Amino acid sequence: MELFRNSIFVRMFLATFASQLGTMVGTMAFAFYLIDRFSNQPVYATVAEMMYSLPTLVVFLFIGVLADRLDRKRIAVYSDWIRAGLSLVLLVAIHEDWIIAAFALLFLRSAISKFFAPAEMSLLQGIMKPEQYVQASSLNMSIMGVFMLFGMSMGSAAYYYLGIEGAIIIDTASFIISGILLAFCHFPLHVRQPNGKMKLKDLNLKSIAADFGTGFKYIVRNRLLLAIVLGFFFFGIVNGVFSILPLFTMKYKLSPDQYQFYTPLVMVFLGIGYLVGSAISTPLIKKAGKVSVLITGLFLIGVFTIFLGSFGSIQLYLGMMVLLGIILAPINVVLGGWMPELVEPQSMGRVSAWIEPLSTAGQAIALGFVAIAFPSLVSVTALYWILAVSIFIVSVYYLLVLPSLSRKHQHETKTEVKAEMPG
Repeated sequence: MELFRNSIFVRMFLATFASQLGTMVGTMAFAFYLIDRFSNQPVYATVAEMMYSLPTLVVFLFIGVLADRLDRKRIAVYSDWIRAGLSLVLLVAIHEDWIIAAFALLFLRSAISKFFAPAEMSLLQGIMKPEQYVQASSLNMSIMGVFMLFGMSMGSAAYYYLGIEGAIIIDTASFIISGILLAFCHFPLHVRQPNGKMKLKDLNLKSIAADFGTGFKYIVRNRLLLAIVLGFFFFGIVNGVFSILPLFTMKYKLSPDQYQFYTPLVMVFLGIGYLVGSAISTPLIKKAGKVSVLITGLFLIGVFTIFLGSFGSIQLYLGMMVLLGIILAPINVVLGGWMPELVEPQSMGRVSAWIEPLSTAGQAIALGFVAIAFPSLVSVTALYWILAVSIFIVSVYYLLVLPSLSRKHQHETKTEVKAEMPG
């Protein structure tokens, strides 16, 4: 693959792999720790998930602006290293059984992580050709499939054999390795700071708010981009519920006594599907088109989610997870490859800064509802129906607006290309 001939891409790829794998190990191990330590209080596991998502609502005003105005490489590197330091402090909190302090540290660590994604996405956009966006997105989905195959299993194994402390040490090491790899990447200045040299002291709250507003205006001017971004609120609801649902399904419905064994298997089977779906994503998107793949895939996922909630068999549940993974991968490839195509490099940070708050708001609402309503008001099956309804809402919305907007965008793009051609 041509992407791997780019040494900078290879280092960034390895850095992202190390960081995400370590994060998954630490996150899964901490979830098992909470379920074991507070087995009669499932709300704690839900609160932990909220600590991963809520920080976006605190820092969303700054993350995209800083990624567009300051040195993107330094933001990514410092984000890794600060998270490594906070992970060491988290070790102390867990050792002393300071659960409130542990939640506070999870919140801080997650807040720092929010600065990483826009900076990394913008750096990647700067070192790739436009025709490589879908390939890179497909590759990312393949890596996500690997994480699903081994990440939760490794988290479970790390927790079982090394304890929660050992799992967090692995998490810490992953951030350090990721930071070192990124530090050795040499990006052109126009990729690191496409809007010119600027330092943190040159920014103030007024200018940050103005830049954030500029990102909003950029999205609104592009109706196709706006339609895609609005859908991320419902994706947030889906992610919020699904982040905790497989664990709850095994613990409180399908296998209460062996949930530690079967919960990782859920992600393993989903990961198998992701790998298959990632392999067919690029040719499928080229043949069927982004809009068809996105809308059809979302409708199918909604239907399969209803089936998942009705299954009383672990084997059927795991088999359906493979099908979900096969369909989810092309959907994520479409979304991941479409954004760089629609957004100019100098504005990527400010645009992506609007995606995070929308997605996180949906995720926080979903997790807050689960924390309050489960298990006293809603069952595990009811949570699957809520998930399916959210998916159907965004499916219908995309069906109504995306086809015409996509055709219009393609027509405008062809017109611009012809206008730029000599003669």
